Parts: sequence; structure tokens; C-alpha cells
Amino acid sequence: MTLKQLESELGAPLFETDRKHTLTVLGHEVRKLARDLLREHDRTTERIAAIAAGREGALRIAAVPSVAAQLLPPVLTEMLEVHSGIQIELLDTDSTSMHALVETGEVELGIGGEPHARSDLRFIPLFHDPFRLVCRKDHPLACAATPLKRADLKEHQLISNKSTTGFYDLEHSGPHQASTLSARNVISLLALVRAGAGATILPALATRTIDGDLRALALDDPAARRTVGFVLRRNGNPSPICAAFQNRFLDLIRSTEIAPSGEVAQPLIWPGRLA
Repeated sequence: MTLKQLESELGAPLFETDRKHTLTVLGHEVRKLARDLLREHDRTTERIAAIAAGREGALRIAAVPSVAAQLLPPVLTEMLEVHSGIQIELLDTDSTSMHALVETGEVELGIGGEPHARSDLRFIPLFHDPFRLVCRKDHPLACAATPLKRADLKEHQLISNKSTTGFYDLEHSGPHQASTLSARNVISLLALVRAGAGATILPALATRTIDGDLRALALDDPAARRTVGFVLRRNGNPSPICAAFQNRFLDLIRSTEIAPSGEVAQPLIWPGRLA
């Protein structure tokens, strides 16, 4: 649009004379507003470029408690140091709830167990995490010299929890094994074990910080493990900040020992750099 067309559209002149040397009062206001619009345009363009590059934006993540507590803190700290303009919200919950949060779009990324095959979710496996029997040091099984078999668990009260859901009913492996007590929170589970309410089965990652009053014992069962991975919506494309986070998390997995007691986690099929 030319100046003449703009004046015609406004129905008033922008300049005092046809020589266009001096602005009218309206002309001064239009110039001020135009400059403000241009500055806002430049700021918006810069922000869009920053978001596209992963320097700005918001990311909501849901992760199982052991991953949230043991693996994410250094990654999130580094992300916030490198990308000062981003915002990250972390929700810790069990895998089933995490799947629902990703599927409904309440969070962009989940980290935990594999979703049901018929769900609208995509799973990128990262590592295996073996299960452990957690008991008091005075428990009859605490001094076992070899990994425990299922038969060893019979006749012992187990406290069930959500972490082993879908893994061959580990808490119910025999007729005398039915759990009469359950808890979802790891802190509550360990408190119950310390109080003598029974033993429980937890992923090895969740047993990293147990104190000297408890023991974490290996299980002689190839099925007694979970696969931890990224969970995303099947047809969605991760935002730049989500892709940047995934890459940093992958770097952590590749460069450190994930499992406790020096046991190196078993990597699965790596998707490579995600951005």
C-alpha cells in the first residue's frame, strides 16, 4: 500500500503539504504506531526462531518415580542452564497414569514402561531395569547367596505395588503368595518394609538409595525386569525443546551406568539423534 492509498483509506492526510516534508498530527501518531508494530514484529520473529531452535518454550514431562528421582535431575539442571528461556514441568507417576497423560496431551513426553500395543502411543525403548526383592536385613531371605527363584518367595508376605504391573504377577507367584497389602508410593513401600509388614519388589533403579536397614536382592527370573523408554503420541512430532531434552537424556544413558551396584543397563535399539 502506498502513502497515498493509506491516506485515502484513513480519509485524512499524513503530511502537511504534497512535498511530504512535515507530518500532520495524525502522521506522527501513525509513524509511532508503525514503529511499535515493527519492533513487535521483530521481537515475535526472534521468539519464533528461539522456540524453533529449542532456546525457548515449555515442556511437560511425566516419568515413573525412579527415573524422575535418579536420572532426570542432572539432565533438567543442564537443560535450564543451557536454555535459560525454557520452562519445564515434571510429573512423577506410575506408567499407567503416565500413558494416559501423554495420550490426552496433558504432557508431551513420558518416560517409563511400554504402553499397550493397541494404544495411540509410540514407544522408544531405552534400557532394561531388573526387578529386585527389597526386604529388611533380618528377613529370612536377606542372606541369600544366589539370585532368588520364585519358589524362594513362597510363604513370604509381599507388599504389592504398581511398578510390577503386567510382569507375570510377580507378587502372586504361588497359592500362599497373595498380597494383602499394597502401596503405590516408593517412600511408603520402604517404610512398610522397614516396619516389618513384608518385602516388596521394585525396579533396581528405585533401590539405589535404600539405607543399611534394607537389602535389595537379585531375582533369578529373566522375565523379572521392565523396559524403560520414551512414550509419545504416535502421530505427533516432538517440539524442538522436547527433542533437545530427549537427546540430552540419551547422552546420559549412553555415558553412565543406569543400574545400581555397578550393573550396566542393557541398551536396546537406539533411535539416534532426535533433532
